[in-house]
Amino acid sequence: MSWDGRSYQDRFDRLEASGLDVHGEADFAMRWAPTSLLDAGCGTGRVARELARRGVDTVGVDLDRSMIETARQLDPDLAWALGDLCRLDLGRSFDMVMMAGNVPLFTPAGTRAALVAGCSRHLGPDARLVAGFQLGRGYLLTEYDDHCRQVGLACTGRWSTWSGEPYTDDSEYAVSVHQPIS
Repeated sequence: MSWDGRSYQDRFDRLEASGLDVHGEADFAMRWAPTSLLDAGCGTGRVARELARRGVDTVGVDLDRSMIETARQLDPDLAWALGDLCRLDLGRSFDMVMMAGNVPLFTPAGTRAALVAGCSRHLGPDARLVAGFQLGRGYLLTEYDDHCRQVGLACTGRWSTWSGEPYTDDSEYAVSVHQPIS
């Protein structure tokens, strides 16, 4: 799948200009006060830029060249990487790795376990893997939890929105937090 980074960013710019808060993911991440965060599947870097503005050392990674080019244009001082999250090795760990915006749903079927493994390689010992995605689109939460378990992560919390609404069996969206099993 190929994207147009500028058009994608324009959509969020319009939403923000209309008064909509487009920083729910950043607000959610700040509940744990991370000092470093990998924005996995960063798109045009909306979340990474906001977290950097809040003092978090952020790195954004995306597979789509147009998205990364737009992210670099919007903030050339942040660290951006073009790469496949399934094979990614940045050689460092983070307090949090976040997959916002349905990232697992854009990963080809058959590679989702590798996606989770690639993200988990970048977690420090007490770090969190945070992912938010729509349900009913071909990737079950039980599958996601299993992929996390396979790399030594356990679910420590789940919500139905980035604003922290409780998760129920009727939820259409899930925001999950996983941590290394101790």
